[in-house]
Amino acid sequence: MEILGKQTLFAEGVRGSCSEDLMARFNLREGKDPQTYGLGIKEVWRIPAEKCRPGYIQHTFGWPLPTDVYGGSFLYHMEPDLVLVGFAVGLDYANPYLSPYQEFQQWKHHPLVRAHLEGGECIQYGARCINEGGFQSVPKLTFPGGALLGCSAGFLNVPKIKGTHTAMKSGMVAADAIYQALTSETPMNVVRPAKKPEGADEKAGLEVVGYQKDMENSWVWEELKSVRNYHPSFKAGLLPGIMYSGLSAFVLRGKEPWTFRNHKKDCEKTKPAAECTPITYPKPDGKLSFDLLTNLARSGTNHEGDQPAHLRIKPGKEHVPTDVSYKIYAGPEGRFCPARVYEYPEGENGKLVINAQNCVHCKCCSIKTPEEYIKWTVPEAGGGGPA
Repeated sequence: MEILGKQTLFAEGVRGSCSEDLMARFNLREGKDPQTYGLGIKEVWRIPAEKCRPGYIQHTFGWPLPTDVYGGSFLYHMEPDLVLVGFAVGLDYANPYLSPYQEFQQWKHHPLVRAHLEGGECIQYGARCINEGGFQSVPKLTFPGGALLGCSAGFLNVPKIKGTHTAMKSGMVAADAIYQALTSETPMNVVRPAKKPEGADEKAGLEVVGYQKDMENSWVWEELKSVRNYHPSFKAGLLPGIMYSGLSAFVLRGKEPWTFRNHKKDCEKTKPAAECTPITYPKPDGKLSFDLLTNLARSGTNHEGDQPAHLRIKPGKEHVPTDVSYKIYAGPEGRFCPARVYEYPEGENGKLVINAQNCVHCKCCSIKTPEEYIKWTVPEAGGGGPA
């Protein structure tokens, strides 16, 4: 079945498979920094009602992460008896032995976190990637017949870890620009296709460049530009990053005349295992911290056994898992995946096993695997349960 439209707006969220294909096809990232990402892992706890403090918010930065890794946590109380906790780790980390999931489990044992969870029960689990590249990584927004919106375009305010407001605004701006283009007898700020299929509507395939211009003149552009140097400043380490971001936010107000740039994808920042120290994490106690498969059962993920695989090794990269990922980087996908999708059960002499049925659709594998060798696509019928 084909569903045709004069304009198609892509708002798939971070790392959407269709959006990524469009960026490659129309070269929308030309002149832009590579997008960088964070992996957020979340649990929902039910606690005794008398301990719940609706509206309470707690954010932390750093611990237990090493000082050269960007990341932090959130903790929210919500009526009537829930606590939402999560931990986000920048995927530009270098050590392939690091496990975002294990860092999260260790974080919950800090006294200032443990006090909120003791006596409660973990009832839900999930994970999702977020954009962290900021203003420098926003691609060209329009192409013939469509546009990118929200997190498909990377409209996330990094220090606030917030993108709902910018996504909503991008939808409003796109709607106004496209409505004008499709209803006006002489539409402004459009590029007409050089060639149209025979019999196509006269307004099919328009590139509504007015959307790009209107976004650049909106408060979204100003907001993202003002925090553009926040994440990149942490390349120098935790303390220098905190000092610079504070200076930028409260003194310079984001008006510094320079912009910190990034020229590498997250997967290219992983160091060979031989240059790094293995990390030994504490064993879960089954009360505050849990083994991964126990938590996975709380995610609601579910895939029919006969559905087409939604995780595939890209053509031409079939050798990468064994010859590159395992031999050079010690199989980091076995540690960064928050659902234990990827395993090397036979060690260096074996092949990669993909347990696609475990997937919670965080999309981390399409970002952090060496050479980005995994292609993630939407599972059959949009299934897979909540993430």
